[in-house]
Amino acid sequence: MDDIEEKSFAASAIETVKTVVYALLIAGVFRTLFFQPFWIPSGSMKDSLLIGDFLFVNKMAYGYSYASCPKIQIAALGLNIDADDFCGFIKDRDTRILGGVPERGDVVVFRHPVTGADYIKRLVGLPGDKIQMQGGVLQINGTPVERRQVEDFVEIYEPQGSQRNRPVCSNGAVGLGADCIKAKYIETLPNGVEHGVLDTYDQDAMRLGGRMNVDTTKVYAVPAGHFFFMGDNRDNSSDSRVPQSIGGVGFVPLKDIVGRADRILFSSAGASILAFWTWRSDRYFKAID
Repeated sequence: MDDIEEKSFAASAIETVKTVVYALLIAGVFRTLFFQPFWIPSGSMKDSLLIGDFLFVNKMAYGYSYASCPKIQIAALGLNIDADDFCGFIKDRDTRILGGVPERGDVVVFRHPVTGADYIKRLVGLPGDKIQMQGGVLQINGTPVERRQVEDFVEIYEPQGSQRNRPVCSNGAVGLGADCIKAKYIETLPNGVEHGVLDTYDQDAMRLGGRMNVDTTKVYAVPAGHFFFMGDNRDNSSDSRVPQSIGGVGFVPLKDIVGRADRILFSSAGASILAFWTWRSDRYFKAID
């Protein structure tokens, strides 16, 4: 009898382990094929996305390319397995499996065409478009987009996220704990998509100390098969306005697009996810406009 009970226990334990392994494998496959987790590390998409927002990227939205392959990065362990390591053999192919076309106004995660780093920005320029900034106003094909000023965006001036960066404020140098203010506008793109943008300062009216002026730019002609992205926090975003040669994004080919960001699942304002008192419960399951 004892021998039977021992065998039953062993068999039950083995079945439990098998169930856990299968569940992990299914979750891994599901994550690889359909969704990719993404933490927001910087303020370039404020206030649509805040530092510490956590979301899943919908890979199904535009189909699959090598950029959709998994990426495993654990800095503490020195682990950095890139999509190139898994799917580099198809990197030069321009086609996408079950391909879809990104739409103007989508918030998109893509691989930097040169470094391979993940970026998240808003799509404003489609293939064939002519994009320009004039006095901080976005121009698409020679026409300024409609925008209206709304209530200022106000946040606390303090270190933010795991990188402990401090925000830039329109109201000058403020002390820790003070209100940090930026002007906010609602921008309406040609297809009717509305979203907020922040304007911190007038770059045309100040010396930038060698920095590129992204408030007034040349005309960018978006090549076929490429897209033009910008951050909603217009004065604090390295995006398609900045050439790849000086550390920007430039034009992004379709093959480097990972997927669309649709909804915030969780958000933490602290340096660590374990700091529960910094969790932003009002952002849980919030749709991304």
